[in-house]
Amino acid sequence: MFNRRDLLLGTAALTASPRPRLTTDRAQALGIDLLKIFVPAAPGGGWDQTARTIEQVLRATGAARGVQITNVGGAGGAVGLPQFLNQGRGQGNALMVAGMVMVGALIANKSPVRLATATPIARLTGEFQALVVPAPSPFKNAKDFADALKADPTKVPVAGGSAGGSDHILLGMIARALGVPPTKVSYVAFPGGGPATAALLGNQVAAGISGYGEFAEQIKAGKLRLIAISADKRQDGIDAPTLKEQGIDVELFNWRGVFAPPGVNAAQRQAMLTMIETMAASPQWAEACKARDWTRITLLGDQYKAFLDTESPRIEGILKELGLG
Repeated sequence: MFNRRDLLLGTAALTASPRPRLTTDRAQALGIDLLKIFVPAAPGGGWDQTARTIEQVLRATGAARGVQITNVGGAGGAVGLPQFLNQGRGQGNALMVAGMVMVGALIANKSPVRLATATPIARLTGEFQALVVPAPSPFKNAKDFADALKADPTKVPVAGGSAGGSDHILLGMIARALGVPPTKVSYVAFPGGGPATAALLGNQVAAGISGYGEFAEQIKAGKLRLIAISADKRQDGIDAPTLKEQGIDVELFNWRGVFAPPGVNAAQRQAMLTMIETMAASPQWAEACKARDWTRITLLGDQYKAFLDTESPRIEGILKELGLG
């Protein structure tokens, strides 16, 4: 489970100073003439936003002199990943943006390839999930929601994104924590946050799960009510308790990170690590994450690989309990 220790590890990478930061001249000396960022999703989504923010910060800090972004969408990354692995092999100037959603999508789509084939460079950001209900809902808090789920999960339809994604995974984790068989939950998958929000506003579902940003506008307008967040602690500026505060022992961050292709050599990998570490420690990156409500949970290199070695089996286990693995 993503826990406070993970957050502390990530924060330490930014706040501790075991070695001096690279100067701008040094960063430029190690910079890459043309960095190719591969996004295995359509433009506009979270991975694409991450890629374009990376581009802006790398240009601003001089860590990369040119950046080219390529989008190949489909099946939560299951379409694009094989292309990146095959066409990018051994390229020291290529990075792919991916995250927890891809781990689940590859399993749910029974893909023959795995994210572990790529070379982990850094986990960068995390986004907690929000549990919301329509404003007229009888559910005043997460305990009310949990009681209804335990009474009859089939009568509590919950809207979210694609099957096997982070929204679906969170509902499965909530069900498991409550002693409800995850296969019994009534999950209504939508292709995006817009249709899911429309279903909530039309009272077609009992609740919804997504990143907070998807629902923020309607929450502020009083049309949706935020009853819980999946973070490890309350978040500044958001008036909602965590699931754990309300007796549901679950926390989840939808993490995102970057990977190099397979087959890169040690020098190429280190150049990527240096570039991304410098970017993640920059004030420009901190400002960009704050503006987008992204939590910085940086893990680099071997620590990131160790995280993935436990995260992938965890997600696979949840998906199997949901009947998707």
